[in-house]
Amino acid sequence: MNRIFHARIAAGQYLFLLITTAITIHEMWMKHAIMTILFMLLLIIAIERLIHTTYTLTTDDKLILFYGRFSRSKEILLKDIISVERASSMKIGRFAVMRYVLVKYGTKEKCAVLLPVKEDLFIKTLTNRLSEVKKY
Repeated sequence: MNRIFHARIAAGQYLFLLITTAITIHEMWMKHAIMTILFMLLLIIAIERLIHTTYTLTTDDKLILFYGRFSRSKEILLKDIISVERASSMKIGRFAVMRYVLVKYGTKEKCAVLLPVKEDLFIKTLTNRLSEVKKY
């Protein structure tokens, strides 16, 4: 059975949406039509990407990273995954600015930064699937 995990929205992404909205309103107020249209398109693409980002573990041993309708999805074979770990961007004492799941894969050790809503369940499910794949 395919297992789908939705992505959470980080604080920086909320800040980006707020700033882009403010710029759009300002450009509309100043009657700059081209800039207004460009920033509205940017807002539409950003919101679409935030809402529809999912991480799917398929039954045919793939991890599919889907970033919305306007972006290409990325498929990672589970046998190519080297490591899965929880990481954080910048720590101030015990607190981290942003926590994420780092997935290293491929021969050149490419990395994918994932922000699943339920990190613990995602890591547990992915490591279980990885151990099943490594057995065969």
